[in-house]
Amino acid sequence: VQLQASGGGLVRAGGSLKVSCATSETIFSVKYMAWYRQAPGKQRELVAGIGDGSRTNYADSVKGRFSISRNSAKNRVYLQMNSLKPEDTAVYYCNVQGYSDPWTELDIWGKGTQVTVSS
Repeated sequence: VQLQASGGGLVRAGGSLKVSCATSETIFSVKYMAWYRQAPGKQRELVAGIGDGSRTNYADSVKGRFSISRNSAKNRVYLQMNSLKPEDTAVYYCNVQGYSDPWTELDIWGKGTQVTVSS
């Protein structure tokens, strides 16, 4: 199973972008989907996640500006980013955790999509 992220790009500060991520095939059971980001010279950090019952969690730095959602039927996860700031510039990675079958755990990462916010 592979993840394909898309939707990154260049935007001015204050603008919006929506990134999406899809699995290459249907996953037996998805428990948690998340977006991480990594800026140059910094560690990868959790941006937002969505789990069972559509419960969400966000990094403090993006609360109120970013929104994560999922289409469970299509194994897709989205990240709507509003009021973007230059410090949001990073490569954004999607992550999916679950089971590929009733016995095999899954923890996969996409290759990332670049988001650049100009001042």
